[in-house]
Amino acid sequence: MKQRFQQPPPPRAQRRSFLSRTLLAAVLSSALLSACSTPQIQDYAAQTPVLELRDYFNGTLDAYGLFTDRSGKVVKRFTVVMTCSWQGDAGVLDEAFTYSDGSTQRRIWRLKREANGRYTGQADDVVGTAQGQQSGNAFQWAYTLALPVEGRVIEVQFDDWMYLMNDKVMLNKAVMRKWGVGLGEVTLSFFKR
Repeated sequence: MKQRFQQPPPPRAQRRSFLSRTLLAAVLSSALLSACSTPQIQDYAAQTPVLELRDYFNGTLDAYGLFTDRSGKVVKRFTVVMTCSWQGDAGVLDEAFTYSDGSTQRRIWRLKREANGRYTGQADDVVGTAQGQQSGNAFQWAYTLALPVEGRVIEVQFDDWMYLMNDKVMLNKAVMRKWGVGLGEVTLSFFKR
């Protein structure tokens, strides 16, 4: 009769190490795949209510926001009063910011409605021309902002997404990057008067 030799089962520590490596590989693969699949504005084409920028950003709006650093810590809170008007396809969004540290800032956007739900915009502290597109209840806005930081000015790229919730409320989330590295996020809620 032949005797079969079986290997003893691996020690518990080896099994845990193997499971940890397997789990880590799965998490990293998932993160890499999700990083490659960023949202597209067309993903929101069927979402309602449909956002019409000229209707929503018309009149006076109040906004409440905060800036979080890359760790998620709230660095600064702010409020904005926006006075908005349009003449045909040309719009002006006059934003008056008040920050939690008592400082104030003003930004005046000059927007132009283009074909196929596209918009362009300029402001004094925006480098070049902002590019945006609307689809369904969403608006995606990309631009470079000349941002004053500790006595100097740095150019920061914004990937700005707005979502109309109803005729009065819109939510806004913007990711800030420099050289492709995430610096933090801005979160805003708009309320139309």
